[in-house]
Amino acid sequence: MLEAKDLMTKNVICIKKDIPVIDAIRLMAKNNITGIPVVEDDGVLVGILSEQDVLRLFHTFEDEKGRTVNDFMTQPAIHFEEDEPLLDVCYCLRDNSIRRVPVTSKGKVVGVISRSDILKCILKLLDDENAVPAGGAPNNKKQPVSATTLQSSSLHNTSK
Repeated sequence: MLEAKDLMTKNVICIKKDIPVIDAIRLMAKNNITGIPVVEDDGVLVGILSEQDVLRLFHTFEDEKGRTVNDFMTQPAIHFEEDEPLLDVCYCLRDNSIRRVPVTSKGKVVGVISRSDILKCILKLLDDENAVPAGGAPNNKKQPVSATTLQSSSLHNTSK
């Protein structure tokens, strides 16, 4: 069964809760990311800052421009330990209408999984199902990817 660590992006941009929220927004825009884990100095997850968290700045900028990430972040952050099933992560992203979740090991951020990571995984599984077997013809049978397919996949870490 696939686990969170098998799909997570390992090079995660994290921020501290005491930085100005405007700097965090700049970092998100520069790196084309929709959310950033917020951590303590030792890497322990304390929250997450998402695009949705800062949208109110559009109409309250003058009153709030000097505020910090701590004033806007969602806490506690929904997150998964690295050995939790990827299927649980998938259900969480779907059921909570969130775009990404941090992955932790003993409370410290070690990765992140986004909806787009899950979509790429689904495509990889479909490509693997349609691959040409040794000495045979391609399997052109299109089958929907199901929870069972995700659990039995041989996909491993896709470093970015």
